[in-house]
Amino acid sequence: MRVRVLGCSGAIAKDSRTTSFLIDGDLLVDAGTGVGDLSLEEMRGVRSVLLTHSHLDHVAALPLMVDSIAAALDEPIHVYALPGTIAALKAHIFNNVIWPDFSRIPTPQSPFVSFHEIQTGQILQLHVKSVEVLPAVHTVPACGFAVGAGQGHWVFTGDTERNPAFWRRLNQMEVAALVIETAFSNREKDLAQRSLHLSPCALAEELDCIDGDKHFPIFITHTKPAETELIMTEIQRFDQTQPFGPDVSHDIRWLRAGQVFDL
Repeated sequence: MRVRVLGCSGAIAKDSRTTSFLIDGDLLVDAGTGVGDLSLEEMRGVRSVLLTHSHLDHVAALPLMVDSIAAALDEPIHVYALPGTIAALKAHIFNNVIWPDFSRIPTPQSPFVSFHEIQTGQILQLHVKSVEVLPAVHTVPACGFAVGAGQGHWVFTGDTERNPAFWRRLNQMEVAALVIETAFSNREKDLAQRSLHLSPCALAEELDCIDGDKHFPIFITHTKPAETELIMTEIQRFDQTQPFGPDVSHDIRWLRAGQVFDL
């Protein structure tokens, strides 16, 4: 399984794209502004989209991508999301005011987009990949995903604050890599808590929930561009980044757009 990081920033700036990952060329996990770096041919290869939640930085490129490739579609793009996320998309984006309702265009029987409701704990079979919907704790209905990767899972928390149920499930899995958000620095920890995001001090407490016999790379995502360097410095104060060694509790790495991982 190949995971390509299209965007992993918590906001936009030069060379900063918001959250989106392309898996095996046919599955998008979130559809932030990073999708805009795909060629038309690459966009046409996308058959399914998994959305963690409805916030703009995770869905902004979805309507634009569909518009770009609509004429070439021979079947709808299948969008999988929680019921609350789908309701928000229909009410606020695909509403014929902000954007055309592609779930009914060109016809309700043969639309450009089809929405599929998912639930936490559900396991989806998408092409040859198995996807488990994981719990998240955020200001709107939200989830994470674990995508099957041979001997392990690529796990993405989505946007979340402290999340005991997530760690209980993760400790039951074989994990190949974990992608976890840390949106704010410690100086903004109160804002992070109110907006249900993680700061480095909260991240440290969350990572302590990982069973001691489990070791896998942990990638930090969703940092605000103006605070990325500070956030990573604060993380290093409680845990060293690479290389992984005997005195290092976790193998923590900074995720960057353009990275590709074969799992």
